[in-house]
Amino acid sequence: MPGPTTVTAAQLVRLIGTPECPTLIDVRDDTADARQIPGASRCTADAPDTWAATLPPRAAIVVCEDGMLSAGVAAWLRHAGIDAETLEGGMAAWRAAGAPLLNPAPLPVRDDSGRTVWVTRARPKVDRIACPWLIRRFVDPAAVFLFVAPTEIAATATRFAATPFDIEGVFWSHRGELCTFDAMIQEFGLATVPGLLRLAVIVRGADTARPELAPQCAGLLAASLGLSRMYRDDLAQLDAGFTLYDAFWRWCRDATTETHTWPSHTGSRQER
Repeated sequence: MPGPTTVTAAQLVRLIGTPECPTLIDVRDDTADARQIPGASRCTADAPDTWAATLPPRAAIVVCEDGMLSAGVAAWLRHAGIDAETLEGGMAAWRAAGAPLLNPAPLPVRDDSGRTVWVTRARPKVDRIACPWLIRRFVDPAAVFLFVAPTEIAATATRFAATPFDIEGVFWSHRGELCTFDAMIQEFGLATVPGLLRLAVIVRGADTARPELAPQCAGLLAASLGLSRMYRDDLAQLDAGFTLYDAFWRWCRDATTETHTWPSHTGSRQER
């Protein structure tokens, strides 16, 4: 049973990718296995007082290799007023549980504030909302997204060291019949995250005019086009789109076998 300031791998798996997920801090020393928990950020364990002030105002979970080193770091964070816990058994327990692991190798270089910066075409519809959602929820919660006119992408990428995505001729783009969302799941090794591959099919069908891939494709496209007409500001549309993708992913993860009828309660003896 976990202690009062620890969480188990099973408990954390249910939080990964959700808006309620605490800040995940990986304080492992150099290790042969560079993979990390999706959404975690690497920090040094030696000086938590130097970076604690930069954390967002939310709870945190500290992760080390075996669950021992993280305890002291979490104690420092609690001293700084942050509700900090540790992962019981650390990364060793996470791997033993077969929990999802992120491959950080394809991550772009971070800026001076520790964020990845991305750029794409303005007026997003499907892929250009789905990809930022995937990155913020599973790769880099602090990622910055710049939406500009197509003619400005190259200059913006150079000026701000931003990584282009979902445009022709770049690494993060469509690959054959797969869309950019598919490519990111593959490159970051996120295929084992429950529900993501099912969501990828829905995104692919909505983004490439193939609604026959899944019954939900047409609904995602309709909602995406509706959002694009509701918001003139791309970042406001992005925020609204995150709620849409949160809902679709949670359906993919948890609710695909659930049905709904009307009236929903018949008063049967079994229901009572």
